[in-house]
Amino acid sequence: MKGAVAIDDQKWKVEQDLRTLAEAEEIKKDSKRMAAVKALAKQKIADMQQIAK
Repeated sequence: MKGAVAIDDQKWKVEQDLRTLAEAEEIKKDSKRMAAVKALAKQKIADMQQIAK
């Protein structure tokens, strides 16, 4: 029984990964969303650079 649960869990993870990749493609196609993502990424990088000093 334990093996069946592990297989189901692995299948769920793969399906979730597929959904994540599909959503990422949709985000990449949406210029407004990508602009917001890039702006947030720049801010996060700046924040991390302050911590690294």
